[in-house]
Amino acid sequence: MISIEELKQISVVSPSRIVMLVIDGLGGLPNPETNKTELESAHTPHLDQLAAWGVCGLIDPVSPGITPGSGPGHLALFGYDPFKFSIGRGVLEALGIGFELQETDVAARGNFCTIDGQGLITDRRAGRISTDICAELCSLLEKIELKGVQLFVLPVREHRFLFVVRGKNLSAEVSDTDPQKTGVIPNSASALHPEAKQTADLVNEFVGKAREVLAGRHPANMILLRGFSKLPEIPSMSEIYKLRPAAIARYPMYKGLAKLVGMKIFDIDNVVEDGIRILADRYHEHDFFYIHAKESDSAGEDGDFYRKVQAIEKVDSALPLLLRLKPDVLVVTGDHSTPALFRGHSWHPVPILLFSQWCRPDRTKEFSESACIHGGLGRLSAVDIMPLAMANALKLNKYGA
Repeated sequence: MISIEELKQISVVSPSRIVMLVIDGLGGLPNPETNKTELESAHTPHLDQLAAWGVCGLIDPVSPGITPGSGPGHLALFGYDPFKFSIGRGVLEALGIGFELQETDVAARGNFCTIDGQGLITDRRAGRISTDICAELCSLLEKIELKGVQLFVLPVREHRFLFVVRGKNLSAEVSDTDPQKTGVIPNSASALHPEAKQTADLVNEFVGKAREVLAGRHPANMILLRGFSKLPEIPSMSEIYKLRPAAIARYPMYKGLAKLVGMKIFDIDNVVEDGIRILADRYHEHDFFYIHAKESDSAGEDGDFYRKVQAIEKVDSALPLLLRLKPDVLVVTGDHSTPALFRGHSWHPVPILLFSQWCRPDRTKEFSESACIHGGLGRLSAVDIMPLAMANALKLNKYGA
C-alpha cells in the first residue's frame, strides 16, 4: 500500500473526472431458498453491463475477517488507512448535522432504543421512530444537568441523535453503552484509560437520568451510546490527490465523513434520482464525486432480504442517467457487507467494478459476489481503490526513476 505522503508527490491535476458510487452494505449472503445473495437476486442489467465493460473484483474494507463500521469502511474507500486514521462515530454525526465541535468536546452517536420490563433491549432502533419524535425526546434529554460540563443532545435522523459533553479534562477513551445486539441489558460506560474515568462517570450519570426521563414512553424508552470521539487531524483529499471533491449524500454521518476529508456537500432527499441530477448539474465544477446510497444497508440491518434486493434494483435503474455523463472513471462498490440473514455488518468481502477507457476488461459478465471473485482485480484492500481510480483518470505520475 502506497503511503499518503507518496501519493501527494505523484498526484497531478487532469481534466478527467472520477465518480464513486457507494451502495451501502452491498455484500450479502445466499438466501437458503434460492442460494443467491441479494445482489445476485436483483435484476441489474446496467450494473451487469458495466461489469462486462470494466474490471471487477472483491475488496476487504478494513482487513480480512474484520467487520468494519461505516466510518472505517468509507475512509478506506477514500484511500485513508482506517487503522491510522481512526474517527469516532460521534464526530461524524456532529459534522454531518453541522454542529461546531470544539477541540475539547467529546461526542457520541446515540440511538433511542426499546427495553422491556427486565431492562433487556428488544429493539436497538426503537422501531425507527420519526425524526420529529426524536427531536422532541432530545429536547427533554438536553434539560438533564451534569455537574461541571455543558451538555448537547441534538436530533440527527429517525432514531439517531448526537450526544456531546463540553468541559475540562474530558477524554474520549470511553467504552460504548451499546452492545449492538438485543436480548441483553445496555452496557455501562467504562474508562479505557485512567484519565477517562471522570468522563465515563458523567456518561453513566447521563444514561441513568435519561432512562428516568424516558420511562413510560414507547417505543423509545432508553438510549444507547457509541463511538465516543474528539476531532481528529486528517489531511484533505485536495491535499493528497489535488482533487476538487464533492459528496452527494442523504444521511448526516456520511456527510460528516465527507466534510472531514474536505468534500463539498450536496444534500438531497432521494440519493438515487436527485443525486444523479445534482451530479449532472455540478459535473464541471468538481473532478471527484462520491454518491452514497443508504437504503440497501438499512434493509440488510432490518433483515429484509427482498427490500434490499429492491434497493439495489433502484440504484441500477438510475444508472442510465449517470452513464449519459460519460464519467472518465466509474467505481461501484460498497463500504461493507450487510447480509439480511446476518441483520448487521459482516466481514465478507464486497464486490467492486471499475470502468474507464484505460481499464483492462476481464471476463466478468455480471456484477455479483460469485462473478466478481473471478474478476481481474482479484481480492484487494479497499485503500487501493483510490490509487487505481486516480491511475485510470491519468492523475498519477510515474513513481520513482
